[in-house]
Order: sequence, then C-alpha cells, then structure tokens
Amino acid sequence: MVQQKWIALSNTTLGQLVATINTSIIIVALPPIFNGIGLNPLSPGSFSYLLWVIMSYMIAVSVLLLTVGKISDMYGRVRLFNMGFLIFTVGSILLYLTPGRGDAGAAEIIFFRLIQAVGGSFIMANSFAIITDNFEPSERGLAISINSVASVSGVSLGIVLGGILSTIYWRDVFLLSVPLGIFGTIWSYAKLKDNSVRKKEKIDIVGNLLFGAGIVIFLLGITYGIVPYGSSPMGWSNPLVDVALISGIIIIGIFLLWEKRTPSPMFDLKLFRRRDFSTGSLTGFISAMTMMGLLYMLTLLFQGIWLPLNGYSYSSTPFWAGVYMLPMTVSMGLVGLFAGRLSDRTGPWALTLTGMVISAISLFLLTLLPYNFDYIWMGIIITMFGTGYGLFNSPNLSSAMSSVPPEERGSASGMLNNMRNTVYVGSMGAFFSILIAGLATDLPSRISSSLNAAGAGALSPYLSHMPPTVAIFGAFLGINPAAALISSMKNIPSSISPATLNIIESNTWFPGVVSVPLMHAFYLVFYSASILTVAGALISILRSRRKK
Repeated sequence: MVQQKWIALSNTTLGQLVATINTSIIIVALPPIFNGIGLNPLSPGSFSYLLWVIMSYMIAVSVLLLTVGKISDMYGRVRLFNMGFLIFTVGSILLYLTPGRGDAGAAEIIFFRLIQAVGGSFIMANSFAIITDNFEPSERGLAISINSVASVSGVSLGIVLGGILSTIYWRDVFLLSVPLGIFGTIWSYAKLKDNSVRKKEKIDIVGNLLFGAGIVIFLLGITYGIVPYGSSPMGWSNPLVDVALISGIIIIGIFLLWEKRTPSPMFDLKLFRRRDFSTGSLTGFISAMTMMGLLYMLTLLFQGIWLPLNGYSYSSTPFWAGVYMLPMTVSMGLVGLFAGRLSDRTGPWALTLTGMVISAISLFLLTLLPYNFDYIWMGIIITMFGTGYGLFNSPNLSSAMSSVPPEERGSASGMLNNMRNTVYVGSMGAFFSILIAGLATDLPSRISSSLNAAGAGALSPYLSHMPPTVAIFGAFLGINPAAALISSMKNIPSSISPATLNIIESNTWFPGVVSVPLMHAFYLVFYSASILTVAGALISILRSRRKK
C-alpha cells in the first residue's frame, strides 16, 4: 500500500504544477486566443483586456492566499485543498467553452480565470503545509524540494506548452488543465487524508476585508503604472495610479496594525519573531522577484531580439523562447532535488547562502552579453542561475515551514505563497517600467533614422510614434510590431516599393532598431536584480545554522 506521505506529495505536487502552469501558459497564447475571439491584442481598446487576462489570475491568488491559509488551519487543509482542485477544474472547463466573442469573450475569459484562481489559491495555500504535516523533519527538505521544483518549473513549462498548444487550437491552451484537474480531484478526494492540527478561532473578517482591499488597490496601481496615460508612455503620472499606490499602502498598514491587536489574526505577525521564518520569507521574496523578473526579461530578449535576428519567425518565437530557457528550468529542478535532500542532512544555511551568491554572480554576468550573443554563453549563465536558485529555494522553504508550530502551518504556507505571487505581479510592473523608460526616449528617433536609411521615410509619421508598450508587448506576444502597424494602415504611401516594405516587415528590421536601447534597459534590470540578490545573500547569513 502506498504510504500516506507519498500520496500527499503526489497530490500537492500535481496541484502546484497545474496551478503555476496557468500563471504563464496564457502569456504566449494570447495572440491566437484574441484572434479566436476576434480581438487585436495590440489595439488600444484591447490593451486593458490583454493586461487583465495576464494579471487577473496572479492578483486573485495573491488576495486569497492568506485568507485560505487561515481558514485551512481552522477547518482542515485537505478539505480546502480538495475543494480547490474541484474549483480549478470547473474554471478550466469554462475557459475551454468560452462562448463569447469580442469584448464579451475577453471579459468571460477574465472571469473564468478568476474562478481558476480561487481554486489555485486553495491548492497553493495548503501544499507546503500538507507536506510538512506528512513528512518527518529528516525527509521534509526532499519532499518540499520536489513540490517547489514543480511550482517553479510550472512557470517555465507553461511558456513552452502555451507555444505548442496555441499553434494547434487556441482553446487547447485551457483544455490541458481539464484532464489533469479531473485526475487530481478524484485522486485527492479518494486518497488524501487530513492529519493536520485544527486551530479553533474566529474568522478575522475585518482583517480579510482590509487585506483584500489593500492588496487589490496596490496591485491595480502597479498594473496600470505600465499602461500609457495621455501622451506619456506609462501611467505613473496618472493621478489615479498614485492614489491607488498610496491608498493601498495605507490600507495594508492599517491591516498590519489591526493584526497586532486582534485575538484571531489572519496574518500572524508573531511568526516573524521566528528567525528562520522571517529570514526565509524575506529572502524568498527577493529570490522570487529576481527569478520572475529574469523570466520576463529573458522571454522578451529572446522573442524581441535574438530569435528574430537568428531567422525565427515571430509566430514561433514564444515556443522557441521556452525551449532556449530550458537549461535554467532543468538546472533548477535537478539541483533543487539535490539541495532538498542535502539540506535534510546538513541544514539550510550554507546551501541558501551559496545559492544566493551564485544567482547574484550569474545576473551580473548577463550584463556582459551583447544583444546578438552566442547562445553557448547564455546557456551557461542561465544554467548557473538555475543552479543557484535550486540550491536556495527548497532549503529555504523547508527551513521556514519547519520553524512554525503545526497549528500555524496553513497560515505560514499561505504567507509564503502570497509573498511569492504578489512579487510576481510587482516584478512585472517594476521591470517593465524600466524597459519602457529605456525605450521611450530613443525609440522614435531610432525608428525614424532606420526608416530613412531603408528609403521608407514616408512611413515615419506612422511608425515613429509607436508606443513603447506596443513594441515591448508585441515582441513579448510573438507579434512583429512594425508589420502589425503597417497592416493596420488604410493607405500605404505609393513611394514605398514592395521590396522596401518587405524589408520593414521582415523578422530582422525591427529587432535591429530596438536592440541597442532595449539592451541598455536589460542591463539596468540585470544590475538591479544582482544587487537585490546580494542583499538577499546578506540577509540569509542571519539564518539559524542548526539542523532542523
């Protein structure tokens, strides 16, 4: 008979995998999805839909994780985990059956993604806690490493799967989760047993409302900070964005004050008195920001510059970007399994510190690469980053979860996952803002001079005013922004010959235009991420050196 601990590990690992795949699978599949419902993802009216289809899942998960973690401690982690699998599967089925077209279809996809997110939050909030409940400390590192590897790998795997499935039929992107969800639901309801310690408390209604309002308003401010506002390429000058950010911070501050006073807090600040939990939370926050930021930047670097310049069609770049990033994903997985097992024997201190240092060095090395790099060097550097992240992540999670009492594990798991998902959204706003700012100044003049050099100066009034968001998100979605804008023109100037037009619409012209300013912005992001990771390494030194 299969031991209960392996049943728990298989259930939670499958749950984490399908939940995290859905954070990224949608990104590369957006063009065929929008085409399927009859919307142009780069048209001004569609940009908000595009952003919300991407971000709604992560924002909803971030809002719900703390609440779900606390409720799980009160009513049973397995009960809510099983319910999460069921809700997630229902959301996946609804997405596959999306009936609407145009604006209605986009709104339906966003709503069904929110249903998926409710189920995903139930799964994520309880996975680490269920594993910790079922494994002894001597095996806990390996078990959490297997689960966290699935979680991290799911983000990268989603990009590859989205690229493959979207080329077949856009609805298949959502169909993938249906059989996995059905199997996971049946398997968990039939076999998974609850052996958690229940905590008898009242639901913190005020805390839930404050946290939900604060985090939603704050993340909305970050999200709309990268949306063009008036003549500005970004929305940071939008008064509503400023109000959202300030209001969100104030409400979250009030929430923290409330949590210190209420007898049944949903966010137990006392957990942060435990050195390993506070150190693990903060370093995990930093590591998640740099990892997700690097994933965004590499996706754009491959799709927007390197792959087109090396002969790949724009429509195929999402898939190949995922393939070329596999060394990072594979090294994360293999090293993560090794590190989890090793941390059970030696403790997490040396592994987490070494992992952070290796990651910081690899991020710095990325600043030495030119835009048309030799892939062997990129492969080595991202493998190095994956190695560092793998060494850090599993021991860090195991250390943090092992430091909390059994009755608080649901809350602790919700906190850790909440911080990770919140920073996923935040890193997109922060790092894309750096890119947009880097392009905003130089892009118009570079487009104009490149058009004049190609003998197509008559196109300058149409293309030189291209918003940086169109340039960035077009490449991010596997769309040639120059070709897309030309195809939307009603009348192409007669002075432009077909041969010249073919040059402008080719795979290499636009990447050549944006390569220098975009690469300078990439360097700034990589420097920032490297410095953040060094700070994380210094914080990691404070972790307890004793073996759990």
